[in-house]
Amino acid sequence: MKAAGAAIELGSSASDAPPHGVAHFRFFDNREKYLLFVTTCSEKWVIAEQVSKELRQIRPTPPALRVFDAGMGDATVLTRVMRAAHHRFPTVPMFVVGKEVSLEDVRLSLEKMADRFFEHPNTVLVLTNLYYAEAPRLWPTSSAAAAQLNWYEVALNGTTAHEFDGQIRGLQAMIAEGWQVRASERTGNPLYVRPSVLVLYREDHRFQLDPIVPRPEQGAREYDLILASQPFRARLDAARKVRTVLAPLVRAIAPGGRMLAIQSYGNDPGMEVINAIWPEEHPFKTGRQELVERLREMLVQECPDLRYHSYPDNRALFRYNLHVMPSELSSIGTSTLMAAWNAAVYVAQIDDHRLHEVLTSGAYLDATRRVLEKYHGLWFNDESFAVSRRPA
Repeated sequence: MKAAGAAIELGSSASDAPPHGVAHFRFFDNREKYLLFVTTCSEKWVIAEQVSKELRQIRPTPPALRVFDAGMGDATVLTRVMRAAHHRFPTVPMFVVGKEVSLEDVRLSLEKMADRFFEHPNTVLVLTNLYYAEAPRLWPTSSAAAAQLNWYEVALNGTTAHEFDGQIRGLQAMIAEGWQVRASERTGNPLYVRPSVLVLYREDHRFQLDPIVPRPEQGAREYDLILASQPFRARLDAARKVRTVLAPLVRAIAPGGRMLAIQSYGNDPGMEVINAIWPEEHPFKTGRQELVERLREMLVQECPDLRYHSYPDNRALFRYNLHVMPSELSSIGTSTLMAAWNAAVYVAQIDDHRLHEVLTSGAYLDATRRVLEKYHGLWFNDESFAVSRRPA
């Protein structure tokens, strides 16, 4: 679940294409900007809190609580949600699927999971690089891709987090093989070379977990909770966001289940920084109400048992902050300015070819400093909406 992230396999619209002669560039594949953002801002913490609240409305049915993360990232959000799920349902088996195409993020995610297997032994964890239309059912849509599917099943031995961690680290070669990518000739976006599914569970709980361990070609799967945090590029039009991302996820909601979607909202100090440099910049073009209405129009005949919740602002909107020590604001240093600038351009999804044009002068640092001084910090707004399915 990427913080302020983007759909991995989606291409940019024509308006997002780089200038003639500039190579395709995917902003969210720039690891330095991504890592600086997620370590200096609280978005992942706050999103995890928002998602965990949805557990109050979930009533899992046998054989498991089923969770799908539609953009796992480094699993900071997912592991926090798993902790919250354990707290609320300590004895309920948990079936968790994380979709992620980035090899590095899969490695970072797995590093966090040994403790999850220790605290909640009745866990089946599945990681996959499949596309949005494929990932919920863990099977490629094309027969050619299905014929090349890597399906890995690993039963972890032992009873301690230390033992699980050692075995998970031993999977590096397998993961490197399964999570290879190629660049799309049309968009430059990374696409999987071969579709892959990795299934992990504890060997000493195999008997109890057998009903929920997935098998190839098992058919449609439904989920009690689907997390869709920043799953697409903001500048994509609403129709494409709904058709390629949201609708496939909504179709996988189980009876009584729900999907929580989160995207950037703007109208915050972060956008003040951006508009000081690019006054006409408005990256957040499709609000939650439009997306909900498009979803409703598309699925009203196919899925009449769905309910759509766009929520009023006092529930839908939430804020996260740049981590800044109070002492840093009395005398703002270069490192604080750079972290704030990076966060602003990351959230606004400004590509490098545009950044190069402004980095030759100090105007961007002056604009960032003014906003930090004005608000005694920096924060950003996200918005959320939900879709639920009536109980059976």
